[in-house]
Amino acid sequence: MTPKRLKLVWISALLVLAAIAALVYWSARKAPPDVTVQTVGRGNLSAAISTNGKIEPIDPYELRALIPSHVTKLLVTEGQSVKKGELLLQLDNTQLQADVARAREALVTNQEALRVARAGGQATQLAQLDSDLRKDDVEHARLQNIVTTDEKLVAQQALTQQQLTDDRANLARLEADERRLQAARADFVRQNKVDEDKQALLVQQSQDSLTDLENKLASTHVTAPINGTLYALPVHMNDPVKAGDLLAAVADLRRIRVRAFVDEPELGQLAPGQNVVVTWDAMPNRTWMGHTTQVPREVVPHGTRTVGELLCPLDNEDQKLVPNTNVNVRIEQQTRYNVIVVPRGAVIFDGPRRFVYLVEGSPASVLRRREVHLGISDATSYEIVSGLNVGDVIALPNDFEPEDGMKVHAIQPE
Repeated sequence: MTPKRLKLVWISALLVLAAIAALVYWSARKAPPDVTVQTVGRGNLSAAISTNGKIEPIDPYELRALIPSHVTKLLVTEGQSVKKGELLLQLDNTQLQADVARAREALVTNQEALRVARAGGQATQLAQLDSDLRKDDVEHARLQNIVTTDEKLVAQQALTQQQLTDDRANLARLEADERRLQAARADFVRQNKVDEDKQALLVQQSQDSLTDLENKLASTHVTAPINGTLYALPVHMNDPVKAGDLLAAVADLRRIRVRAFVDEPELGQLAPGQNVVVTWDAMPNRTWMGHTTQVPREVVPHGTRTVGELLCPLDNEDQKLVPNTNVNVRIEQQTRYNVIVVPRGAVIFDGPRRFVYLVEGSPASVLRRREVHLGISDATSYEIVSGLNVGDVIALPNDFEPEDGMKVHAIQPE
């Protein structure tokens, strides 16, 4: 092979190798990643807490059994309107009626015993003691005069000393008898006072027992306490009931409230005066409005959550919402109008700082990192207080880690 031909062969080989190397190099290079972009604009934004809650009446009246019994009469159905004093149901009260009659007899007996005690006990016995004391007083005066006269006569030696001694002894015996009668009367009066207090206690106990039995008897006739709706009626005809069992519940369902369960981390966002919007899955086209009046002061366990219970009155004039209904609750914190907004997915959190990536050029584009300051947010968007202008194009990176200066292929959403 001539030197010239050999040289051409080497040149050709080198060119082939260079082409192969270039092909390998360009094949190894990654194409710019596709990234969805969005033009920054303005919109209205409402920050809110979304949670669940339960409806309850503001002033419920729960009617409970005071005695073990069973239902003998049922005159109403759950959900109907009732008038104050209307008979709802009746419990068996046969035994109670007999108990009330015996209690009334016991009260009358004890009241008569108390009347006697307050009149001084047994009048004849007290009168006899007083009569004996009056007789002794008369006799005491007579004997005292005799002793005084005897003393004068003895001094004049007109009477013997023995006669004076005998008359003094008679006076001493009478004085001793007077002291005995006075002590007996004092004991009688004292004992009578004890008997009076005892009888007064028995009368009070009889009265309390009768009042309790009469209340229980009255409770067997279960009547509506107010004009309202019978929203709970857990008993049926002939059902047995125990003391404390719920028989019926009545409320004015125009006055209801929602008990909203707000998760502990969101409690700091609550304040009085915030709008509350309630929806019910059973009536998807309806909303009920209210506003917060006070924020929860403690947290309680609620299933697997730790929550504060927010109580909020609602307007329910048509009475469509009923107690114990599970509802959706939205607590609106702030509303901003015509502010710069961006999707949540566009914002990158880096410690206390927040960033977005501007997109320069299209479709071959470059990412530029830009710090922003955020305002309020909702479930999908953030308010941009500073750092962006209307018309800026930002990246919505989902499948890759963006970097400042990275080349990308911008894709406008349809």
